[in-house]
Amino acid sequence: MVIESSANKSRDKTAAASGFTVKALMKNAVVRGPPAAGAFKERPAKPTAFRKFYERGDFPIALEHDTKGNKIAWKVEIEKLDYHHYLPLFFDGLCEMAHPYEFFARQGVHDMLEHGGPKILPVIPQLIIPIKNALNIRNRQVICTTLKVLQHLVVSAEMVGEALVPYYRQILPILNIFKNMNGLFRNTTHMSSPRTH
Repeated sequence: MVIESSANKSRDKTAAASGFTVKALMKNAVVRGPPAAGAFKERPAKPTAFRKFYERGDFPIALEHDTKGNKIAWKVEIEKLDYHHYLPLFFDGLCEMAHPYEFFARQGVHDMLEHGGPKILPVIPQLIIPIKNALNIRNRQVICTTLKVLQHLVVSAEMVGEALVPYYRQILPILNIFKNMNGLFRNTTHMSSPRTH
């Protein structure tokens, strides 16, 4: 009786095998799937120009506390800023996940988009690489924040949506990877919401 059960056990043993090998053709072989490609794996963020400029004190901004929370105190009128210089730098800061860089970059982008008007459209080509870099980090919070910034960008001035069309090939591939992940952004959308506009 004992001998039979041990024989049955030896027959029930399955052997793990790699695909497309002779071992995979054996009766009790279980073929291992390929390793994960890492499409959803978070990438490390590179040092940003935004952080360097912030640490040097090159931005005309300071932190202001009020009853509603923190906000940026601009030392100059936002409308008078050189958008070709500052807007791409603030967009570069979308990759940041550490305080205070994260707060200043996100709020600075929204403030500049709110007050930019016709100055925004000519800067669009300079914003594509920072947007692409932020999405390529594949961090869920950063993706959510970048999508909110894109929404604000499109409604910030006339013809901005049309101006983004030639750059869809740079922006959309990352979104295509994540589009089928239900509930992906549900838990992170409240973490990075900007002020209401």
